[in-house]
Amino acid sequence: MVMMSPQQKFDDASRDGYEVAIIRCPEDLEKWHLVNDYLKLRKQIFVDRLEWPLFHAEDLEFEQYDSFDTVYVVATLHGEVVGGARLRRTDQISGTGSLQYSYMIRDACLGVLPGLPQKLCDDMPPTSDRTWEITRMVVTGSRDVSRMILASINTFLGREGADTVLFLGSPAFQRMANSLAWPVKQLGPIASNSEGSFQVFECPVRELGPKNIQHR
Repeated sequence: MVMMSPQQKFDDASRDGYEVAIIRCPEDLEKWHLVNDYLKLRKQIFVDRLEWPLFHAEDLEFEQYDSFDTVYVVATLHGEVVGGARLRRTDQISGTGSLQYSYMIRDACLGVLPGLPQKLCDDMPPTSDRTWEITRMVVTGSRDVSRMILASINTFLGREGADTVLFLGSPAFQRMANSLAWPVKQLGPIASNSEGSFQVFECPVRELGPKNIQHR
């Protein structure tokens, strides 16, 4: 049996109609409709299907970490959004005055997010321009969409000069990362709340070789 690399799987999926877009302001405003559809997908999955008690307005799920400082990674199939994730650099600050936020994992550990356990990490998470955070990853349909999103994130972060990325998600994330040969390190215990079980992982940004993944 011949095993395909993540790059080959990504290329094959692209030919099947899948695309992954990296969207950030202000340079990608023409793609902002994809972010809007990603927020709709989050509401459909997290609020409507899983019944997580998250803030939402009409058909969008969003919060303080959805800002113009956030980078969005959105997967589409023939133009329809089928998955996505958001990225924040860990040295960024949003808000003014006493209402300031850094990123979800660190703010939870500081005790400023009532919906999340404070003991997510064994040590305080960093603030660094070389470390980023992945949150609100959501996928519908093929499992390969998750792999495409993670592969695109890895390529983007490599171009940004990042060393590591933190991920807050299901404990099953480790199996998916291992399938991409993306080594992960657990930074704290498995935690639970009304939304389910989750854990913080740290992953290195790895070299993909001379052939880069192409974004839309």
